[in-house]
Amino acid sequence: MPQGDASGNSAGLVNAGQNASNVRGSGLTSHSGAGASSANVLDKRRLHELVKEIDPLEQMDDDVEEVLLQIADDFIENVVTSACQLAKHRKSSTLEVKDVQLYLERNWNMWVPGFGSEELRPYKKAAVTEAHKQRMALIRKTLKKC
Repeated sequence: MPQGDASGNSAGLVNAGQNASNVRGSGLTSHSGAGASSANVLDKRRLHELVKEIDPLEQMDDDVEEVLLQIADDFIENVVTSACQLAKHRKSSTLEVKDVQLYLERNWNMWVPGFGSEELRPYKKAAVTEAHKQRMALIRKTLKKC
């Protein structure tokens, strides 16, 4: 993860790539300059590629395309800003993968595999209600009779 100023300003992090033009293979673009926060993170070409992966016959209206691009930009800006606040909270001037992971997991229930620690995440077993236990007992009883 690139270094940033951890002040909550996402522009410093977007520019952290020192004029990097494209993050290879991801469709993500980093721009230098003061207007970097208004630059699209996901471009139209990559959006079309993603849609084609899901449904090759799908056609998008221009309005839908613009809304999806804006949602993606807003999401990335929100994640970066919040992760910077977490880094600042731990008194660091470096945005680390664990900051982004913590924000995504706590706020969006998302986990990006392959980044950060190699430890296995604990599996949360779903709570079984009493009504479920009764239904299962009835099913087992019915199956024994057959």
